[in-house]
This record gives sequence, structure tokens and C-alpha cells, in this order.
Amino acid sequence: MFSFASKTNDPNARLGWNDRIGYGMGNFGMAWVNGMMSAFLMKYLTDVSLVDAAVVSMIIAISKLFDGVSDLIMGRIVDGTHSKFGKARVWLIRMCIPLAISTVLLFSIPASMTGIIKYIYVFILYNLVNAVFYTAMFVPYNSLISLSTTDSYEHGMLGNISMIFQTIANICMNTFFMAMVVKFSGAAEPYMLEAQKGWTMATIVVGILIVVSALICACGTKERTGVQIENGEKPKDDVPTGKALKSLFTNRYWLSMIFAMFVIFFIIVMYSAGAIFYCADVLGDYSLYTPVNNALSIAQFATMFFTPFFMKKFGKHMTYMVGLVGMGLGFLGTGFAGTNVALLVVFNALKGIGLGAAGGMAFGMVADTLEYGEWKDGFKTVGMGNAAISAAQKLGLGIGQVVLGWILDFGGYSGEAAVQSESAKSAISFLYNWLPVGMIAVTFIIMLTYKLDKELPKIQKELEERHR
Repeated sequence: MFSFASKTNDPNARLGWNDRIGYGMGNFGMAWVNGMMSAFLMKYLTDVSLVDAAVVSMIIAISKLFDGVSDLIMGRIVDGTHSKFGKARVWLIRMCIPLAISTVLLFSIPASMTGIIKYIYVFILYNLVNAVFYTAMFVPYNSLISLSTTDSYEHGMLGNISMIFQTIANICMNTFFMAMVVKFSGAAEPYMLEAQKGWTMATIVVGILIVVSALICACGTKERTGVQIENGEKPKDDVPTGKALKSLFTNRYWLSMIFAMFVIFFIIVMYSAGAIFYCADVLGDYSLYTPVNNALSIAQFATMFFTPFFMKKFGKHMTYMVGLVGMGLGFLGTGFAGTNVALLVVFNALKGIGLGAAGGMAFGMVADTLEYGEWKDGFKTVGMGNAAISAAQKLGLGIGQVVLGWILDFGGYSGEAAVQSESAKSAISFLYNWLPVGMIAVTFIIMLTYKLDKELPKIQKELEERHR
């Protein structure tokens, strides 16, 4: 296979920008799926396909049971994979086309479908996208951080680069996706029954991006710490599932980071999907979604170019904590801003600065916790450990959508209403502004106990001596 990754096989080496950019491209395509599921799926189902919000929430809630199982299975599969492409990259190649096709089908519900048939269709496609194909790419993708290098700085750098490309994808999605829907459909607005053709065509464009970015990632990365097939023989380095799980669930730093990852992705639903409802139903103009959410994404994007310098000087943990404070202040600000669009833009930018600092550090911090686990227990759980990132992300997005749907339904939201009731608007405001503040406060308290930045140099030195 063609490769433009750095030629070095040294697992402790600093990576080149070709490796970093190659890695980031993998998240560019998957971030479109992530963003569409969190920002547009609920609105598409309720307003275009006329599915009841409470029913959608129930479908997503039930699907979370499959998610948890599929993440663990995929983590186990990654740990047990031995191919000429390594443990992780081979799954990006195998799963990118199925993910693209299933995503298109999820956003292409035939108008002829009604009643229980429509709900079964949504249930099956939602699980294929989320619990099967996305998992089969995202778990291996996150494992690449640990498989590419053992260098702690590079763990943070790769995590930051991944978030930069995710943010670029979000900016592109915020700017162009709805415009593509309207352009392809010819409808006056994207949230009309007549806009279905536009949703299908726009999602086909996204499917192409998924495939291209996954192949670039596979060609631009190299696994230096995993075990590949040599001389046609598969090495016996697999760790039993029970032993791997025990190692992870006795790793206090890993547990803290998994909760923190869950919260970040829960909040993403509130500011992305919540923003669609807030702009369309509270501000009365869905087109404000682009400037309001792009303020967050652009600020996040700019911040992540500076976070490596802060990481080098203050460490990942301190950078992460400052990011949490910025996010919390941003959500408080939008809560008090009400319908003042200028203030909403300013405080969304503050959210973006906080998310850029915290989100840019999170993936690298998870990789560090796996180094701690190897030091503690004597073996690596790269696949299983990174499966939890996928689980935390999908649980955050899924439970976020469940909570979104339930509270909207409790507030009396109706997808067929021209103007929403005051109780529905209050429910939207609570979801968009106040619920994230409480979640961030809890996470900040839990992360005060994270001390791994100080312990890691000694741990890595001891690991190097063991490997000699």
C-alpha cells in the first residue's frame, strides 16, 4: 500500500507533520458523521420525516445497549488483529465504504414509509451507522495514537491535531451542509418535506468525504508499537478479555478521562443540536445557526494552534482544566444573553476557546492513561482502552439526544407547529444553556484528582527499562 508516513520504526521517535496530518485526516471524515448525528438527525427526523421526538429518543436509548457491547467487541478485535497493515489501519480501509453507505440511507427515509415500518427503518439504520460501522472505524482510529508512538508529547499533539481536523469538518458542515440541502432540493428551507432529495444528495457528498479521508489516514500513518505479521506467523500477544477489563476498571485515571469524554460529547449535542432549535424556534431564524455555531468552531480551531505551546509549558491536565473553565463561562454567558445575537456569538466564541483547550488535550490524556495501565499491570490494552473513547463519545451523543428529545417532548415541542409554545422555548433554552453548566462543574471537580502529568515521566522511564 502507498504510504507517505515517516519511515522511522522507532516507537519513541517524534513524528513528522506528514504523520500528524495523515492522522488528522481520519477524523475529518468521521467528524461529518459525528456532527450530522448530533446536530441534524433529531431535527431531520422530527421536521422532515415527521417522526415523534419522544419515539426517536426511545430508539436512541435502546440503541445505547448495542453501542456498549459493540465498542467492547471492536476493542477486543483490534487487540487481536495482526495484519500486514497492523492492528488499526486495516479497519479504516475495510469499514469506510459501509459507513458512507449506511449514513446516506439513514438520512434518506422514503416518504412512502409510515408508522411502525418507518420506526424499524430508523432503528436498524441508526444502529448500523452508530453501533457497527462507526465503531469499527473510530475504535481503531483512536488506537492509532498509542500504536504510532509512545512519546507523551506526541500523544497530546496527535489528539490536538485530531480535534483540529474535527473542528475544520464542523466549520465546513455548519457552513455548507444546509446550503447543499437547499441547493440540491430546490426547497425554500431545509426543514420541509420537499427537501428530502436535498438531504440525500448532500449526504452522498459527505459519504465521499468519509471514504477519501479514511484512505488518506491509512496511507499517512504507521503503527510502530503494535505487532504485525512477520514471516506469515501471528504472534501470541493477546490479553484475555476479563484481564483487560479488570486492568481498565482499576485504572483511576482512565475512569476519570472516560467520564470527562462522555461529558464533552454530551455537551456537543446541547450546543449543536440545541443551537438548531434555539436559532429556529427561540430566535426565529434557522439561518443564524451558521454564524452562531461557527463562532464556536472558529474560536476552537484558532485555540488549538496554541494549545501545544501551553501543553508543553503547563502540561495536558492544566490546559484541560483551563478549557473547562472557559466552556463553563461561555455557557453561562449565552444563558444570560437571551436573544441578543451579538452576545451569543461572543460567548459561543468563549465556549470554543474552552473546547479547543479541553478537547485538544482529551485524546492524548487517554493515551497517557493506557501507558499508566501498562506500567501498573504489565500489559497494554490499546484496543479495549480506546474502545471506551468510542463508547464515551457515543453514549454522550446518544444520551444527549435522548435527554434532548425527552425535555423537548416534556416542554410540548411539536415539529408541525409554525410557532413553538413558551414552555417549548424554555425547554430549548434549558438544554442549550443551563444543563451544560452543571455537567461541566461536575467534571471539573472529578478532574481535580488527576495527577498523571507529574507521574508519567517516571512511569515511561520504567517502561523503557522493562522493554530493553
